Amino acid sequence: MTPLDVLELRRRHLIARDFDAFADLFAEDGVIELPFAVGGLPTRLEGREAIREFSLRTSDRPIDIIDLHTVQLHQTADPEVVILELTTEARHTTTGTPFEARCIQVFRIHNGKIKLFRDYVGAHTIPNLTN
Repeated sequence: MTPLDVLELRRRHLIARDFDAFADLFAEDGVIELPFAVGGLPTRLEGREAIREFSLRTSDRPIDIIDLHTVQLHQTADPEVVILELTTEARHTTTGTPFEARCIQVFRIHNGKIKLFRDYVGAHTIPNLTN
């Protein structure tokens, strides 16, 4: 699988809220980094099972991802590294309010598995999840 194939699977799994399948896309030692994490979110998750546990534990958050729209895809000189400019189209399930969250995401994908997923999401683009 190419890195782009993996990213398309990731998109499908997140839309379907299939967090087990999402976690399975990561290498055993895969990492998620959220440098601008807010609202009690961790800035780093290490290992596929930690990613799975966190994804399943937070699956009841009141966000329904409708789609992930790639604004721009940047392939780098390193064939394992892909940078996305992305807009997440979503809905706050408690209020029904639609919203978009823009971000830059950096991936390192080796042998069809995500080794690193670094998400630079603008905290101001995500609605208050406590409502």
